[in-house]
Amino acid sequence: MSLTVRVWRQHDPDADGKMVDYQIDGITPEMSFLEMLDQLNEQLILSGGEPVAFDHDCREGICGSCGVVINGRAHGPEQTTTCQLHMRAFADGDVIDVEPWRAKAFPVIKDLVVDRTAFDRIIQAGGYITSPTGSAPEAHSTPVPKADADRSFENATCISCGACVAACPNGAAMLFTSAKITALNLLPQGQPERTSRTLGMVGQMDAEDFGGCTNVGECVASCPKGIPFSSIINMNREFLKAARKGSGN
Repeated sequence: MSLTVRVWRQHDPDADGKMVDYQIDGITPEMSFLEMLDQLNEQLILSGGEPVAFDHDCREGICGSCGVVINGRAHGPEQTTTCQLHMRAFADGDVIDVEPWRAKAFPVIKDLVVDRTAFDRIIQAGGYITSPTGSAPEAHSTPVPKADADRSFENATCISCGACVAACPNGAAMLFTSAKITALNLLPQGQPERTSRTLGMVGQMDAEDFGGCTNVGECVASCPKGIPFSSIINMNREFLKAARKGSGN
């Protein structure tokens, strides 16, 4: 396949960015999207140009660091991570726009690389449990209802890629934050910090200047791990309970 790839190029956080067109030949349907970018970078290096900076690590759909906006959609035309998107999703002669996550809380570092440490600070604000050190407890000593265990695991699959923020027209981080809160609040081990966790993580989310949720649902449609919208509903419920408890009402 021969493709025209329009890539966002920005030298540093303070520089002005722009879309730059590149022609790439010899792309096969079996290539992953990141392999296509690798080929583009080899082409740029051989011609004396500067390669495109993009984030990646495992390339197995596990870490979430590879996220970019492809033709206006977070991670591209399929509900998967960018590294698991293959070029068979495109046709010969296509024009493909590749941009970084667009959100005030995710400033561009260079080209397609953005700073997502806002997510880390939300986790640090309460995404943990207290647990005694020593040997692990016997597996059946703390029973967990299956429905709660299933919902907790479902939310724990969040890989913190940021697609929910990039897809949201408001740049909200509600799906991410709700997944982290719900995964721990449903388990017996998460009960001691349940109130402080909920208040702390929601407060940090607001402090990071993410947008507000208006129930558009694009976050759910773009999430490669299928975190459900019900997690946001659950977080709102948890926050109201925690706020009342914190105020003594």
